[in-house]
Amino acid sequence: MTVSYTVIVFVKQVPDTQNITGEAMTPDGTVNRAALPAIFNPEDLNALELALQLKDRYDAKVIVGTMGPPNAAEVLRNALYRGADEAFLLTDRAFAGADTLATSYALSCAAKKYGKFDLILCGRQAIDGDTAQVGPQLAEKLGIPQICYVEDVVKLTKGKIIAKRAIEGGYEVLEAPTPSLLTVIDSNVPRPQNAKRIMKYKKAKTKSELIKANSTYTDANERAMEESRLDGKSLLIYEWSAEDVGADRERVGFAGSPTKVKEIMNVVLTATDSKMVEATEQGISSLIQELINDHTLG
Repeated sequence: MTVSYTVIVFVKQVPDTQNITGEAMTPDGTVNRAALPAIFNPEDLNALELALQLKDRYDAKVIVGTMGPPNAAEVLRNALYRGADEAFLLTDRAFAGADTLATSYALSCAAKKYGKFDLILCGRQAIDGDTAQVGPQLAEKLGIPQICYVEDVVKLTKGKIIAKRAIEGGYEVLEAPTPSLLTVIDSNVPRPQNAKRIMKYKKAKTKSELIKANSTYTDANERAMEESRLDGKSLLIYEWSAEDVGADRERVGFAGSPTKVKEIMNVVLTATDSKMVEATEQGISSLIQELINDHTLG
């Protein structure tokens, strides 16, 4: 008998930080995301791949969620193209400017709204912040165990997960009850988008995209009928506001974020004085002695 599991994967559409400069920041210290190309956060792709491997091994259902502006629905379609079963978008102006604390609170509200799940997977960290805080904070708010820096899932059963995680100099294998949260590192190779799934899920839309694509769907009844039709074909990306997930507006977005950026600086590294060292035993010995004398070494 096949055992079925539900896995929620939280992903993020992030600005390509290779192009980030001081000009790409807003006066309040947040990133002006419209000024940079958007990409799928790399380690979130690893988390999605691990979830899809669990789907292959255990007949798991994979639900992907993200928080962001309406155009963040694109990262959800990308996940559907790779094998995810359902997707939801948390989008509301109230969510804007969130730090990790406000983000994890909003995501916890979404997880509670979704209902019963066995696992939550997140990438270890996002490249636009590099804090690695959202996953652990989310687990804390949900009151569930967490295993961080996960490389692989050794075994999953009803009520228990055994996972392998990276540590300095090696790895360790941990066991935890489910539901649990895992943060995943770049230890796998994400599968490519599937051509057949692209043909199907390129038609997947949120209700905001329906309204934008066809003005007739501004009529509530017609929009509800179209949403129902897409939902019946698994082509509806659920769209939730702060009210939809029961979030306290004082705890989300900029209002709920205690982290404030006081100053932004461009740091430019320039070369200073240089010294040529002969590639001989004597030249290297002289360099080492010089570094010891000025206390760089020793």
